[in-house]
Amino acid sequence: MKESRNIIKVLSEAIDGGKNVGFVMVISVDGSTPREAGAKMLVFEDGSIEGTVGGGTLEALAIKKAVECVKKGRGGKFIFDLKPGGNTGMLCMGKAELFIDVYKNPLKVLILGAGHVGLKIAEAARAAGYPYIVADDRPEFANTERFPGASGIITERPDKAVRLAGPGEDTYIVIVTRGHALDRECLIEAMRTKAPYIGMIGSADKVKEVFKSLAKEKLYPLKDKRVYSPIGLNLGGKAPGEIAVSILSQIVMLHYGRDGKHMGIGMRDEG
Repeated sequence: MKESRNIIKVLSEAIDGGKNVGFVMVISVDGSTPREAGAKMLVFEDGSIEGTVGGGTLEALAIKKAVECVKKGRGGKFIFDLKPGGNTGMLCMGKAELFIDVYKNPLKVLILGAGHVGLKIAEAARAAGYPYIVADDRPEFANTERFPGASGIITERPDKAVRLAGPGEDTYIVIVTRGHALDRECLIEAMRTKAPYIGMIGSADKVKEVFKSLAKEKLYPLKDKRVYSPIGLNLGGKAPGEIAVSILSQIVMLHYGRDGKHMGIGMRDEG
Protein backbone atom coordinates (compact mmCIF):
# COMPACT_ATOMS: atom_id res chain seq x y z
CA MET A 1 0.00 0.00 0.00
CA LYS A 2 2.96 2.31 0.39
CA GLU A 3 3.35 2.72 -3.38
CA SER A 4 -0.34 3.63 -3.79
CA ARG A 5 -0.18 6.29 -1.09
CA ASN A 6 2.94 7.78 -2.65
CA ILE A 7 1.39 7.78 -6.13
CA ILE A 8 -1.77 9.50 -4.90
CA LYS A 9 0.30 12.09 -3.05
CA VAL A 10 2.40 12.82 -6.15
CA LEU A 11 -0.77 13.01 -8.26
CA SER A 12 -2.30 15.51 -5.84
CA GLU A 13 0.85 17.62 -5.89
CA ALA A 14 0.94 17.53 -9.70
CA ILE A 15 -2.67 18.69 -9.95
CA ASP A 16 -2.11 21.46 -7.39
CA GLY A 17 1.00 22.51 -9.32
CA GLY A 18 -0.92 22.81 -12.58
CA LYS A 19 0.87 19.89 -14.26
CA ASN A 20 -0.84 17.67 -16.82
CA VAL A 21 -0.55 13.98 -15.99
CA GLY A 22 -1.89 10.56 -16.89
CA PHE A 23 -2.82 8.11 -14.12
CA VAL A 24 -2.22 4.56 -15.38
CA MET A 25 -3.60 1.51 -13.59
CA VAL A 26 -3.60 -2.18 -14.47
CA ILE A 27 -7.28 -3.14 -14.15
CA SER A 28 -7.12 -6.77 -15.25
CA VAL A 29 -4.61 -9.42 -16.25
CA ASP A 30 -4.93 -12.76 -17.99
CA GLY A 31 -2.10 -15.24 -17.83
CA SER A 32 1.49 -14.27 -17.14
CA THR A 33 2.10 -10.49 -16.92
CA PRO A 34 4.84 -8.27 -15.42
CA ARG A 35 2.55 -6.83 -12.72
CA GLU A 36 -0.69 -7.74 -11.01
CA ALA A 37 -4.00 -5.88 -11.32
CA GLY A 38 -3.94 -2.68 -9.28
CA ALA A 39 -0.39 -1.66 -10.22
CA LYS A 40 -0.25 2.12 -10.74
CA MET A 41 1.95 4.64 -12.52
CA LEU A 42 1.88 8.36 -13.24
CA VAL A 43 3.06 9.61 -16.62
CA PHE A 44 3.84 13.28 -17.24
CA GLU A 45 3.81 15.14 -20.56
CA ASP A 46 7.55 14.77 -21.00
CA GLY A 47 7.37 10.99 -20.52
CA SER A 48 8.78 10.97 -17.00
CA ILE A 49 7.05 8.59 -14.60
CA GLU A 50 6.33 7.83 -10.98
CA GLY A 51 5.55 4.24 -10.03
CA THR A 52 5.59 1.26 -12.39
CA VAL A 53 3.32 -1.17 -14.21
CA GLY A 54 6.00 -3.75 -14.74
CA GLY A 55 8.86 -2.29 -16.70
CA GLY A 56 10.08 -3.53 -20.06
CA THR A 57 8.15 -3.27 -23.30
CA LEU A 58 4.73 -3.16 -21.62
CA GLU A 59 5.68 -0.14 -19.55
CA ALA A 60 7.30 1.60 -22.52
CA LEU A 61 4.12 1.17 -24.55
CA ALA A 62 1.99 2.29 -21.61
CA ILE A 63 4.09 5.44 -21.24
CA LYS A 64 3.82 6.21 -24.95
CA LYS A 65 0.04 5.72 -24.87
CA ALA A 66 -0.32 7.81 -21.71
CA VAL A 67 1.65 10.71 -23.21
CA GLU A 68 -0.64 10.58 -26.26
CA CYS A 69 -3.69 10.61 -23.99
CA VAL A 70 -2.41 13.57 -21.96
CA LYS A 71 -1.78 15.59 -25.12
CA LYS A 72 -5.28 14.80 -26.40
CA GLY A 73 -6.83 15.37 -23.00
CA ARG A 74 -8.66 12.04 -23.19
CA GLY A 75 -7.93 8.66 -21.63
CA GLY A 76 -9.60 5.25 -21.76
CA LYS A 77 -9.08 1.49 -21.53
CA PHE A 78 -6.34 -0.18 -23.54
CA ILE A 79 -5.46 -3.86 -23.97
CA PHE A 80 -1.85 -4.95 -24.35
CA ASP A 81 -1.45 -8.47 -25.70
CA LEU A 82 1.72 -10.02 -24.31
CA LYS A 83 1.45 -13.25 -26.26
CA PRO A 84 3.51 -14.12 -29.36
CA GLY A 85 1.91 -12.31 -32.28
CA GLY A 86 0.27 -9.78 -29.95
CA ASN A 87 0.63 -6.00 -30.09
CA THR A 88 3.59 -5.69 -27.70
CA GLY A 89 6.28 -8.06 -28.96
CA MET A 90 6.51 -9.61 -25.51
CA LEU A 91 6.47 -13.31 -24.66
CA CYS A 92 4.79 -13.34 -21.25
CA MET A 93 1.85 -15.46 -22.45
CA GLY A 94 -0.78 -13.10 -21.05
CA LYS A 95 -2.82 -9.97 -21.53
CA ALA A 96 -2.98 -6.77 -19.51
CA GLU A 97 -5.81 -4.26 -19.59
CA LEU A 98 -4.81 -0.76 -18.51
CA PHE A 99 -6.94 2.26 -17.75
CA ILE A 100 -5.50 5.71 -18.31
CA ASP A 101 -7.18 8.63 -16.58
CA VAL A 102 -6.06 12.09 -17.70
CA TYR A 103 -5.76 15.12 -15.45
CA LYS A 104 -5.29 18.09 -17.72
CA ASN A 105 -5.94 21.76 -17.13
CA PRO A 106 -7.99 23.41 -19.86
CA LEU A 107 -5.48 26.24 -20.00
CA LYS A 108 -2.62 27.91 -18.18
CA VAL A 109 -1.99 31.62 -17.72
CA LEU A 110 1.46 33.20 -17.88
CA ILE A 111 1.30 36.61 -16.22
CA LEU A 112 4.18 38.87 -17.22
CA GLY A 113 4.24 41.54 -14.56
CA ALA A 114 3.49 41.19 -10.84
CA GLY A 115 2.08 44.66 -10.18
CA HIS A 116 -1.46 45.54 -9.10
CA VAL A 117 -3.13 44.34 -12.29
CA GLY A 118 -1.03 41.18 -12.42
CA LEU A 119 -2.04 40.38 -8.84
CA LYS A 120 -5.75 40.74 -9.64
CA ILE A 121 -5.40 38.60 -12.78
CA ALA A 122 -3.78 35.91 -10.63
CA GLU A 123 -6.68 36.06 -8.19
CA ALA A 124 -9.19 35.78 -11.03
CA ALA A 125 -7.32 32.85 -12.60
CA ARG A 126 -7.18 31.08 -9.26
CA ALA A 127 -10.92 31.58 -8.75
CA ALA A 128 -11.56 30.10 -12.20
CA GLY A 129 -9.35 27.10 -11.41
CA TYR A 130 -6.65 27.93 -13.96
CA PRO A 131 -3.01 27.41 -12.95
CA TYR A 132 -0.84 30.45 -13.47
CA ILE A 133 2.81 31.45 -13.51
CA VAL A 134 3.97 34.93 -12.56
CA ALA A 135 7.14 36.55 -13.85
CA ASP A 136 8.76 39.77 -12.62
CA ASP A 137 12.33 40.75 -11.83
CA ARG A 138 11.26 42.52 -8.63
CA PRO A 139 11.34 39.98 -5.77
CA GLU A 140 9.34 42.32 -3.56
CA PHE A 141 6.47 41.82 -6.05
CA ALA A 142 7.06 38.31 -7.37
CA ASN A 143 7.01 36.09 -4.30
CA THR A 144 4.95 33.31 -2.73
CA GLU A 145 3.46 35.57 -0.08
CA ARG A 146 1.97 37.82 -2.73
CA PHE A 147 1.04 34.94 -5.05
CA PRO A 148 0.37 31.93 -2.77
CA GLY A 149 -1.55 30.05 -5.46
CA ALA A 150 0.99 30.37 -8.27
CA SER A 151 2.16 27.13 -9.87
CA GLY A 152 5.43 28.94 -10.56
CA ILE A 153 7.15 32.25 -9.87
CA ILE A 154 9.97 33.40 -12.12
CA THR A 155 12.11 36.18 -10.63
CA GLU A 156 13.52 37.41 -13.92
CA ARG A 157 12.84 40.16 -16.42
CA PRO A 158 9.39 39.30 -17.83
CA ASP A 159 10.61 39.21 -21.44
CA LYS A 160 13.41 36.78 -20.56
CA ALA A 161 10.99 34.77 -18.45
CA VAL A 162 8.92 33.86 -21.52
CA ARG A 163 11.53 31.35 -22.68
CA LEU A 164 12.07 30.08 -19.15
CA ALA A 165 8.35 29.40 -18.76
CA GLY A 166 8.25 27.54 -22.08
CA PRO A 167 4.65 28.43 -23.00
CA GLY A 168 2.91 25.88 -25.19
CA GLU A 169 -0.33 25.65 -27.12
CA ASP A 170 -2.37 25.70 -23.90
CA THR A 171 -0.68 28.75 -22.36
CA TYR A 172 -2.42 32.13 -22.47
CA ILE A 173 0.04 34.98 -22.10
CA VAL A 174 -0.93 38.22 -20.37
CA ILE A 175 1.49 41.17 -20.62
CA VAL A 176 1.01 43.70 -17.82
CA THR A 177 4.50 44.90 -16.92
CA ARG A 178 5.52 48.20 -15.39
CA GLY A 179 6.19 50.02 -18.66
CA HIS A 180 5.50 50.09 -22.40
CA ALA A 181 9.13 49.44 -23.34
CA LEU A 182 9.14 46.22 -21.33
CA ASP A 183 5.68 45.30 -22.65
CA ARG A 184 7.11 45.59 -26.14
CA GLU A 185 9.98 43.21 -25.38
CA CYS A 186 7.54 40.74 -23.85
CA LEU A 187 5.33 40.92 -26.94
CA ILE A 188 8.31 40.13 -29.17
CA GLU A 189 9.16 37.03 -27.15
CA ALA A 190 5.52 35.96 -26.81
CA MET A 191 4.87 36.14 -30.54
CA ARG A 192 7.71 33.70 -31.10
CA THR A 193 5.94 31.03 -29.02
CA LYS A 194 3.01 28.76 -29.82
CA ALA A 195 0.74 30.44 -27.27
CA PRO A 196 -2.86 30.70 -28.58
CA TYR A 197 -3.47 34.04 -26.86
CA ILE A 198 -1.21 37.03 -26.29
CA GLY A 199 -2.81 39.99 -24.55
CA MET A 200 -0.96 43.24 -23.90
CA ILE A 201 -2.18 46.08 -21.74
CA GLY A 202 -1.96 49.69 -22.94
CA SER A 203 -3.86 52.62 -24.39
CA ALA A 204 -4.80 52.52 -28.06
CA ASP A 205 -2.18 55.16 -28.93
CA LYS A 206 0.64 53.39 -27.09
CA VAL A 207 -0.34 50.06 -28.61
CA LYS A 208 -0.18 51.54 -32.12
CA GLU A 209 3.34 52.82 -31.43
CA VAL A 210 4.48 49.43 -30.18
CA PHE A 211 2.92 47.60 -33.12
CA LYS A 212 4.55 49.94 -35.62
CA SER A 213 7.98 49.52 -34.02
CA LEU A 214 7.83 45.72 -34.30
CA ALA A 215 8.12 45.87 -38.08
CA LYS A 216 11.87 46.23 -37.47
CA GLU A 217 11.74 42.79 -35.83
CA LYS A 218 9.73 41.45 -38.79
CA LEU A 219 6.80 40.89 -36.48
CA TYR A 220 3.32 42.11 -37.38
CA PRO A 221 0.85 41.96 -34.46
CA LEU A 222 -2.09 43.20 -36.56
CA LYS A 223 -1.72 40.13 -38.78
CA ASP A 224 -1.35 37.76 -35.84
CA LYS A 225 -4.82 36.66 -34.68
CA ARG A 226 -3.42 35.62 -31.30
CA VAL A 227 -2.58 39.19 -30.30
CA TYR A 228 -5.18 41.21 -28.39
CA SER A 229 -4.19 44.74 -27.48
CA PRO A 230 -5.53 46.80 -25.84
CA ILE A 231 -6.28 43.72 -23.78
CA GLY A 232 -9.61 42.51 -22.43
CA LEU A 233 -13.31 42.89 -23.21
CA ASN A 234 -15.00 46.27 -23.27
CA LEU A 235 -16.80 45.88 -19.94
CA GLY A 236 -16.08 49.30 -18.51
CA GLY A 237 -14.17 50.04 -15.32
CA LYS A 238 -10.54 51.01 -14.82
CA ALA A 239 -9.68 49.58 -11.39
CA PRO A 240 -7.14 46.72 -11.35
CA GLY A 241 -9.81 44.22 -10.34
CA GLU A 242 -12.17 45.37 -13.09
CA ILE A 243 -9.39 45.18 -15.67
CA ALA A 244 -8.54 41.67 -14.48
CA VAL A 245 -12.16 40.54 -14.89
CA SER A 246 -12.26 41.88 -18.45
CA ILE A 247 -8.99 40.11 -19.31
CA LEU A 248 -9.94 36.74 -17.86
CA SER A 249 -13.39 37.02 -19.46
CA GLN A 250 -11.71 37.45 -22.83
CA ILE A 251 -9.48 34.43 -22.22
CA VAL A 252 -12.42 32.20 -21.23
CA MET A 253 -14.52 33.43 -24.16
CA LEU A 254 -11.79 32.72 -26.70
CA HIS A 255 -10.83 29.38 -25.17
CA TYR A 256 -14.38 28.07 -25.45
CA GLY A 257 -15.10 29.79 -28.75
CA ARG A 258 -18.03 31.86 -27.50
CA ASP A 259 -19.20 35.33 -28.52
CA GLY A 260 -19.31 37.01 -25.11
CA LYS A 261 -22.97 38.09 -25.46
CA HIS A 262 -25.37 37.99 -22.53
CA MET A 263 -27.43 34.83 -22.04
CA GLY A 264 -30.69 36.52 -20.99
CA ILE A 265 -33.93 35.30 -22.59
CA GLY A 266 -36.31 37.82 -24.12
CA MET A 267 -36.61 41.54 -23.38
CA ARG A 268 -36.55 42.99 -19.90
CA ASP A 269 -39.74 44.59 -18.67
CA GLU A 270 -39.05 48.32 -18.49
CA GLY A 271 -42.47 49.20 -17.09
